[in-house]
Amino acid sequence: MLSEQSTPVVRATLPAVGAAIGEIAEVFYGRLFADRPELLGDLFNRGNQASGEQQRALAGSIAAFAGMLVEHPGSRPDAMLGRIAHKHASLGITSEQYKLVHRHLFGAIGEVLGEAVTPEVAAAWDEVYWLMANALIALEARLYQESGIAEGAVWRELVVAERHEETPDAVSFVLRRNDGAPVGAFRPGQYVGVRAELPDGARQIRQYSLSGAPGEPYWRITVKRVRDGAGPDGEVSAWLHEHARPGDTLTVSAPFGDLVLPDGDGPLLLASAGIGVTPMLPMLHRLTGSTRPVIVLHADRTPADHPHREEQRRLVEALPGAQLHLWYEELGGAAPEASVGRADAGALELPDGVTAYLCGPLPFMRAVRGDLLHHHGLPARAVHYEVFGPDLWLGGE
Repeated sequence: MLSEQSTPVVRATLPAVGAAIGEIAEVFYGRLFADRPELLGDLFNRGNQASGEQQRALAGSIAAFAGMLVEHPGSRPDAMLGRIAHKHASLGITSEQYKLVHRHLFGAIGEVLGEAVTPEVAAAWDEVYWLMANALIALEARLYQESGIAEGAVWRELVVAERHEETPDAVSFVLRRNDGAPVGAFRPGQYVGVRAELPDGARQIRQYSLSGAPGEPYWRITVKRVRDGAGPDGEVSAWLHEHARPGDTLTVSAPFGDLVLPDGDGPLLLASAGIGVTPMLPMLHRLTGSTRPVIVLHADRTPADHPHREEQRRLVEALPGAQLHLWYEELGGAAPEASVGRADAGALELPDGVTAYLCGPLPFMRAVRGDLLHHHGLPARAVHYEVFGPDLWLGGE
């Protein structure tokens, strides 16, 4: 909770700071990488930096947090903070790094806003920063403790035991430990970070959902090759597709992520599009034998582009209380049970008390979420989602 002294200052300056926060974020990253150039190669996603997505995500998170402090004192955006903390933990972020961020962020605020940053304004926004930073530090400390690892010590070496071409653009990798011991438990829906050393020496990190059955002695990830006609292809996905073969070693983090299968017997909607199917597969594996009502929705370009299509179908058919609804933009006669076009969650019959889990491109999730809230009347707290990449959906809870 903001202090009585800082609350009116933040409320009065939030419009000005909010209007400039995008520029502040851009200047911040420029200052940070000038001071610590290795962070651009070895920690931050260079593609998201180039596209501006990381800057927009940082700006959105700060603005959302500050707005919550002044408009809803005594509460905080736990869903947003939780997603950030899990992503930070998968990168091995440490509490000490928040001091570095603070120094360059406030240098950027002063550079952009100039004389408007009086000592009073600086003190109030310093309080905002440390409220957010300390909340994240506490959440990340708990995540590290729950994983049984020291702060930031998330990395391990795993061997690629199998490689499978799932679609023309998606490859799955089965990962095992060198000594043959079980690789470790994870909660259905979680992801791991994969750190790849690229030809220019950079060690870029990307997160991939664990797509295999929980409880197995191995992990499986499924990687879609990122192709961007307007810019460079995904660095790590391309490297994995071109170079990772059985017998190779990958540097992989402990599992994190808060889009996880809930306990209980309440009805579920698992809605995915494209590679967003990956966190849903472990959930379906875990539900094997359950009579819980489960509605599964998946959308894709064509049946041939649908990763793990047959596996998903078999898992749904094995659940007596499950239904599978498929939409393909182009059907091609390969899936006569599917509908043609974009997914229409409004057409589904949903049981009372359903909890929805979404994963896929942002336009898909926005459309499905809108159908659930406005057509079906689900409360916002019943709709959960996972974003692959920077969370540009802040404020959409």
